[in-house]
Amino acid sequence: MDMVTVDCEEPQELADFWRQALQTEVGTDLPDFVILRGRPALAFQRVEKPTPGKNRLHLDLSGAERTQEVARLVELGASVVRNHDHDGFAWTVLRDPAGNEFCVSDPHGA
Repeated sequence: MDMVTVDCEEPQELADFWRQALQTEVGTDLPDFVILRGRPALAFQRVEKPTPGKNRLHLDLSGAERTQEVARLVELGASVVRNHDHDGFAWTVLRDPAGNEFCVSDPHGA
């Protein structure tokens, strides 16, 4: 199984945000480890102290109308960091409830 794992303090809470954000289901739910269904799977692992500073890996989401998708994610608990627009390609940087940054872009090739 291909999987991306996120270190966090509260795996169930963060997995619930991402489950709703990605509109998927929980595949495995253990006290310290939750895996969401998908390709690749997205997992959340409890650690005592997540790595401080900017995360070195982040998710880029696209395909939906960006403004509406950003509003939906903010309603779920994300926060907007900043917006970018370069040569007609736009994206929004957000933070999930645990502070991990991710992006929502206009559909690729739009």
